[in-house]
Amino acid sequence: MALTTQDFVTAAKAEINECSIQEASEKLQQGALALDVREPQEFMQAHLPSAIDVPRGVLEFRVDAHPKLQDKDQEILVYCQAGGRGALATKTLQDMGFTRVTNMLGGFAAWSEAGFEQTKDPAEWNE
Repeated sequence: MALTTQDFVTAAKAEINECSIQEASEKLQQGALALDVREPQEFMQAHLPSAIDVPRGVLEFRVDAHPKLQDKDQEILVYCQAGGRGALATKTLQDMGFTRVTNMLGGFAAWSEAGFEQTKDPAEWNE
């Protein structure tokens, strides 16, 4: 039987850390790096303040080249629109040796709905 997208997300969620948007806000205040894994068009519409954008589809190819992703022990808060791509990206980062990665439950949609701060500033580094 072929696996579905949801099967992959469920398997990833069984092996990663996740946090609420409230916990995510605290992590950011304590210096965690916000990593947006949505597509560039989504990122440009709005994102978490000071977030960097590395789309899920190219994550494995761009992580090593990104200047803000050189420390594999730094705290990283991963998010996407609703949580699925974020879970897959968090698992991928763990597999690549990152030790402190957490997926934000509910993604940017939950963050926005709760009224947390967001910005439309251009990405610091987005290729």
